[in-house]
Amino acid sequence: MSTQPRKRILTGDRPTGKLHLGHFVGSLRHRLRFQDEYECFFIIADLHMLTTKPSKEDIYAIGENARQIVLDHLAIGIDPAKVTFYLQSAVHEIYELQLLLSGLVTVERLQQLPTIKDMASAANLDQVPYNLLGYPVLQAADILMPRAHLVPVGKDNESHVEITRQIARRFNNLYGEVFPEPDAYVEGGTLVGTDGQAKMSKSLGNAILLSDDSRTVKKQVMSMYTDPNRISADIPGNVEGNPVFAYHDFFNPNKAGIDDLKERYRAGRVGDVEVKEKLLVALENFLDPIRERRAHFEAQTGLVDELLYEGTLRARKEAEATLSEVKKAMGFTGVWNRIRRAVEKRQKKGRQGDKETG
Repeated sequence: MSTQPRKRILTGDRPTGKLHLGHFVGSLRHRLRFQDEYECFFIIADLHMLTTKPSKEDIYAIGENARQIVLDHLAIGIDPAKVTFYLQSAVHEIYELQLLLSGLVTVERLQQLPTIKDMASAANLDQVPYNLLGYPVLQAADILMPRAHLVPVGKDNESHVEITRQIARRFNNLYGEVFPEPDAYVEGGTLVGTDGQAKMSKSLGNAILLSDDSRTVKKQVMSMYTDPNRISADIPGNVEGNPVFAYHDFFNPNKAGIDDLKERYRAGRVGDVEVKEKLLVALENFLDPIRERRAHFEAQTGLVDELLYEGTLRARKEAEATLSEVKKAMGFTGVWNRIRRAVEKRQKKGRQGDKETG
């Protein structure tokens, strides 16, 4: 009896550095489930990195950052036999598909996206460069290349998937059914940084990396922002908006213990040190298995490069098939074939004439 092929997911990361607890809360934990439910394509989106990090130094760092991202995935429990890791820039069909799709969306539509302005502001850009404005079209090419059915994104990127849906719909209406219209899976959960001021980010120095050792984690936890109005343990404190308790809620499985800490914190009967020490225990229990798996895969020299290489070859194969269907639907294949046949016919006639005159 034939089985229905699994639907596909496209998700991934820009290779700007190692992944942290915020990535786990926001996306990685969902990927652990997706690997058993979908055919997963995990893109290392190095072309997207060029929008805000285009320097030669940043580009040279892509290779090592890509390896670290794959290691982070393996360390949390992603099975390399169940997913495809690939390097975006090595799949040249994505660039070509982006060009073919770019005529299906207007500049005005792209300018409506608030994320474009936010990214330009975060990168201290006075003006929006062309590649940043076209970022959602490149994303559409990423998604449509493997003909993905589901795209996990944060709430702020849901509008990008909607543009992809519009592009796919417009293409299918104009040229014939080639692409499924992908759905957005809005990933719940964000993790504030240890400073309590912004979302966790390595560049802001408020992150705990999945690969951090115990000493580094302890330093980050014990210096965490808490309630600024609480100058001694006997003063009632705020649990809401307190990052230490936000981390407890996510990483500490002892819910009764958390409730007790919250009750005593609100009543002014527990100090910040005890709350942080118990968080440290919970984080160490969470990170220890991740460190062990990471060490296991790191010890296998060349494994990560092989996964990226084989995955990229597979992605290329999928991209070739998709681009072939796109060109066929649009009529480009017919144009080229007519020219090719005409030239071959002329050359053949010329060879026959040479034989007759010879």
